[in-house]
Formats: sequence, C-alpha cells, structure tokens
Amino acid sequence: MLESLGSSQFSVLIRTQLWGWPLALTLHALGTALILGFVFIISLRLLGLFEQIPYRSLGKLFPFVWGALVLQLITGLVLWIAKPVQYVADGAFLLKILLIVAGVVMMTRLQKMIAQEGASWDTNGGMPAAALRFVATTLVVWCVVLVAGRLTGYLGSI
Repeated sequence: MLESLGSSQFSVLIRTQLWGWPLALTLHALGTALILGFVFIISLRLLGLFEQIPYRSLGKLFPFVWGALVLQLITGLVLWIAKPVQYVADGAFLLKILLIVAGVVMMTRLQKMIAQEGASWDTNGGMPAAALRFVATTLVVWCVVLVAGRLTGYLGSI
C-alpha cells in the first residue's frame, strides 16, 4: 500500500516538479519556526522571563500555535506522501511523530492551565513548582521534535 502511495501521481508530482518538494519543505520549515517560536515565547514567560507580559495574555498566542500546527500537518502529509516507504522506516521520523502527539497534548493542557490559572499566577506573582516542571518538559519535547525533524531530513532511514 505504501509503495503504491509513493508511486501515485501526486507523489511523483511532488518529487519531480521544480517547485513541488522545495515549496512543501519551505512551508514546513516556516511552520516549524512558528510553532517553536511561539512555544518558546510561552514557555520562557511561564518559566519567569519577560515579566512585563501577564500570564493570562499568553492564551492569545495559542491560535497561532494551532494555525502553525495545521500548516505543519498539511505540508508534513505532502512531504510524507512523496516518500512514505522511506519515512515509515525512519526511526527519527517515528520519534518525531510520537513527540508531536505528546507535544500537542501538552500544549492543550498548557492552554487550559493558562486559561484557568493565569489570572491567579499574575496575582500571586508566579506558578507552582509542578507547573514549572510541566512547562520545562513541554519545551524539551518540542526541542526534541525539532532535532528529530532535522535528523529525518539529513539522515533519512538508516
């Protein structure tokens, strides 16, 4: 099934058109930069930097995270369709997908935490230690997603 998908007309078009692969890859890189950029802004504020930004205002950044994630899913699917057999055999790619799922779950939880507790964090001047550990873990997960994604691009299936 994967071999037939990899030889489909759409897959061949992505790989052979002058702008197919480069356009999909460029948009995917843009989505990566957006997601990681907003994750860093949110996480670094929650970890105590940028004190002039109220905790509760961080919720306004999540639509950008989710929009970038949609861009990532679309462009990632296009790139995957171009070489499905290669990606299914790639350990870095599989790790990336697993961690993306974990990262999305964690960001959903983080968004809910900010919506429910952001105002009290602003009033109290900080977050509980358990919440800080969760934020740090979320940031690490997204950093490993980035590294696994780059390893996928550079190493391929080993």
